[in-house]
Amino acid sequence: MEMAMYIMRIFKSQLMIVWSWGFNSPKTITNGLSFKVQGFKFKGTVEVVYNEGTDLFDISFIKRNKVIEIIEGIYIDQLVTVIDNYVEKVDNYNKRVEAEYSLI
Repeated sequence: MEMAMYIMRIFKSQLMIVWSWGFNSPKTITNGLSFKVQGFKFKGTVEVVYNEGTDLFDISFIKRNKVIEIIEGIYIDQLVTVIDNYVEKVDNYNKRVEAEYSLI
């Protein structure tokens, strides 16, 4: 539970980015946090797990109960950026946001 709370504090420091993922349904898992996302690039479950041996984080992207990709060895200050790049960031991100939310 303590590690899940620690990860949530990291996410809360960059709330606008985390909200852009459609972040929802956070759950405590062993040594980490699981949550659902609905981004432009990825919709599914993300698991962030602290690896005590390396003192780094591993991120799993899961769709329909199948692990699609695992990114290992992520520093704490890179967590949000790495997840954002996998879940949300597309080449024409600003235009996609404008079109999605009728900002034009």
